[in-house]
Amino acid sequence: MGPTASGKSDLVIKIAKFFKGEIISADSRQVYRGMDIGTGKVPISYESRSDESTKSSILRSSFNNERRGIFMYSSGIRHHLLDVADPNEYFSVTQYQKLALTAIKDIWKRNKLPILCGGTGLYLSVIIEGWQLPQVPPNLQLRQGLEEFTPEQLFEKLKALDPKRAQNIDPNNKRRLIRALEIVSQNKAISPLKKITPPWEILILGIKKDKNELQELIKKRLLKRLNEDMVEEVKKLKENGISSQRLEDFGLEYRWVNRYLEQKISFEEMFNSLYRDICHYAKRQMTWFKKIPNIHWVANDEEAIKLASDFLSN
Repeated sequence: MGPTASGKSDLVIKIAKFFKGEIISADSRQVYRGMDIGTGKVPISYESRSDESTKSSILRSSFNNERRGIFMYSSGIRHHLLDVADPNEYFSVTQYQKLALTAIKDIWKRNKLPILCGGTGLYLSVIIEGWQLPQVPPNLQLRQGLEEFTPEQLFEKLKALDPKRAQNIDPNNKRRLIRALEIVSQNKAISPLKKITPPWEILILGIKKDKNELQELIKKRLLKRLNEDMVEEVKKLKENGISSQRLEDFGLEYRWVNRYLEQKISFEEMFNSLYRDICHYAKRQMTWFKKIPNIHWVANDEEAIKLASDFLSN
């Protein structure tokens, strides 16, 4: 784990190659199809099948949330939990936990090493800390009523009803705010939660960067994504029926590029606002990570590989 742009993807590929591992994404936006550049999704080779007809059929296929998105990275490393939901669907942390645990069991069964990698603190915590999540079915009537409120109003409601959950949620993400309030409405607030120790030993590696270095990495990556047609990606999502409100919910790249496409802001305003928000997001990530016990903070790849080697040899 580590803040955005810290180099998690490159490091986890090296570790997976070295220890015969497979990677389970812990990123709340990489679960959605069509959101590739803006989420930093790794290149895939469709299980090494390169013919265009196979690629097209996979892209057209209608996955549901019970299926696992398993793709082969161009280096030959399998990635799990990519592209398992449509952007118009609500994908909950409960669904993520179920699919991630299934992936872990599947990887173990094939004598491979499961490696969880991502920057979504909630997704990481529910797996490594064994959270027992409340099973709250959708309340369509409540959701319809809450849709009338702005994200700011929903956030204030959540702060009053479940202040601990409010500390760790994107105050601009209307979908997540509504779901949190839905849970609270049934007297099943996310905190405090019962936790069960997972049945495996876990090594937790964290990448920690100096603030100035991280900000430079964020700026460099943002420029790279814009050069890779990130604006075109958001435009395509809009053309495929993803609403402006939904893009706002996804935050960061999708929120600010959408505002630029709607001519509400200039390109310069988009870039500066996005850069600022990503830096703030990285800070929030570190705040969450600091609450997770037993993290080994590493300064370089060699240190991470040595810790993994020592851990696996015991």
